[in-house]
Amino acid sequence: MALGTDHVTNTTAATFIPEIWSDEIVAAYKKSLVMANLVKKMNFKGKKGDTVHIPSPARGVASPKSASTQVNLIAATEGEVVVSINNHFEYSRLIEDITEAQALSSLRQFYTDDAGHALGRQVDTSLIRLGRGARGGNASNTAYSGGIIGSTGVAYTSGSSNAANIADAGIRAAIQLLDDQDVPMDGRFFLIPPSSRNTLMGLARYTEQAFIGNGDAIRNGEIGQLYGMAVFASSNADTGAGNGGADRICLMGHRDSMVLVEQMGIRSQTQYKQEYLGTLFTADTLYGVKALRTAASSSAANASGAYALAVPA
Repeated sequence: MALGTDHVTNTTAATFIPEIWSDEIVAAYKKSLVMANLVKKMNFKGKKGDTVHIPSPARGVASPKSASTQVNLIAATEGEVVVSINNHFEYSRLIEDITEAQALSSLRQFYTDDAGHALGRQVDTSLIRLGRGARGGNASNTAYSGGIIGSTGVAYTSGSSNAANIADAGIRAAIQLLDDQDVPMDGRFFLIPPSSRNTLMGLARYTEQAFIGNGDAIRNGEIGQLYGMAVFASSNADTGAGNGGADRICLMGHRDSMVLVEQMGIRSQTQYKQEYLGTLFTADTLYGVKALRTAASSSAANASGAYALAVPA
């Protein structure tokens, strides 16, 4: 006897197939990342432990060689960078059956896109805030000690407003700070908020000569080249509370200035909750961030290959 055509298929049960949610979330997550694509990334997926030890050898120096003499041996106790994997963030929605029955199928697509955006933004936020403490300052969003003012390039004054439109002097000062630490030109980036992009677009110097778009940017957020550096715009260069939230932050740095260690990439799970007559959808990620490239000299104020510039909100 035929059973009819009312079969439960992948189409009718699409919201209960985790792979579909996962694929959509991963795509949205990658699309939302800006800062995470600019720094060193390490894959720690599937491995146990809560700490990663990354060797950080000191740079050696060349020695003169005299005739008939032994070479000068270099011996140093090499250091390490310890990365704690302590950032666990999640995004959850409970979709009741009545909503599942009456809502358009695009509802799931919205939630997965929103989950990817929220988690991607959180990863970027962790890296941006870490960059603010690159010169020995507070890496949280409450202080920018060690940063410089975007308009002049002079030292940032903690606890007071330093808001001023970004200018060539501030950009060149940040470049010199990187040059003084022997940071390679290759791999440098310049992350700016929309307010600073607006400023640069109004300056003929950048639109006509120094600021040149490549016309086919592959990386998310890339808007052009400035003094040989790729420039990226992100609204995630958020305001801080250290001075009443008056200043936003530009971040100039090198790929090796920070590291992102992912122990668990974007994971999505669904579970039917009978007590609520609904489906619980959760996406989460587990990662750690750390300043990676630090100067060996104490006179360099523990400078790393990144500098924060304060600009108006």
